[in-house]
Amino acid sequence: MQFLVYILVYPFLWLISILPFRILYVVSDCLYLILYRIFGYRKKVVTENLKLALPNKTEKEIAEIRKKSYKHLCDMIVEAIKSITISKEDMIKRYVFTNVEEIHQLEKEHKSVILFMGHYASWEWIFILQEHVNHKGYAVYKRLNNKYFDALVKRIRAKYDSHLITTKETFPILIKAKKDNQLTFNGFVFDQSPKLNKAVHWQYFMGIKVPVHVGAEVLAKRLDMTTLFLKVKKVKRGYYEATFTDINRTPNNSDNFAITDLSLKRVEEQIHEAPEYYLWTHKRWKHRGQEPKND
Repeated sequence: MQFLVYILVYPFLWLISILPFRILYVVSDCLYLILYRIFGYRKKVVTENLKLALPNKTEKEIAEIRKKSYKHLCDMIVEAIKSITISKEDMIKRYVFTNVEEIHQLEKEHKSVILFMGHYASWEWIFILQEHVNHKGYAVYKRLNNKYFDALVKRIRAKYDSHLITTKETFPILIKAKKDNQLTFNGFVFDQSPKLNKAVHWQYFMGIKVPVHVGAEVLAKRLDMTTLFLKVKKVKRGYYEATFTDINRTPNNSDNFAITDLSLKRVEEQIHEAPEYYLWTHKRWKHRGQEPKND
């Protein structure tokens, strides 16, 4: 059944991916009408999240942010599909790193990197970074249920020598890379909600105390990797600027969770700057109020 779904859907995705961008965004506009106007996909979740995170906004402002966020979500969907056939030159032009020289300096210092990112603006096209640096790129992800689509996503990333690995694979792969004296660049989109029974750290995010993923910081300290946060700005449809910030070359000198907390603060700053580019469809605050009490 998985293969049947794949062979039925993939040709349709491929046809969308070869469309020029001006037509691609017409598709995005149509998708917006379907998801938002007709089916109201997760509209209740998005509205609740916006009201929780932005309590000072009026109903009218919440409605406007919600509408813009769905338009951006649909842009993200078609841009992810475009990744199937987009050229290297086109992606380099559209996803610009403003200070990649910082990574070149880390190469000279022979430092591997843990990169923190939020579900903000665009995280789909970051793998084009491999065209600018010599580190071997890994991104931690959740495996797709359909193994054929999972393999497709991995092939897309591998075109640029960027590799997807699961949480369970991460530590063994990075340990081996360190033993082999290999420089690695490891991306974590860390701002989703962890399972409650695995939560070890709680912090305020948009004024609400929630559990936070800390695996990226733990890895950085255990493997002595430089930590970075990637601030992404949507310039206009299909164009993004990404800037590396908060460079910490000695994570073991930081207090526990300080790096994670600072990165979470950076996500907050982006949200306050332009909330419509955050992924509000996630149930990010579903565990609020469930922090275990200290004995």
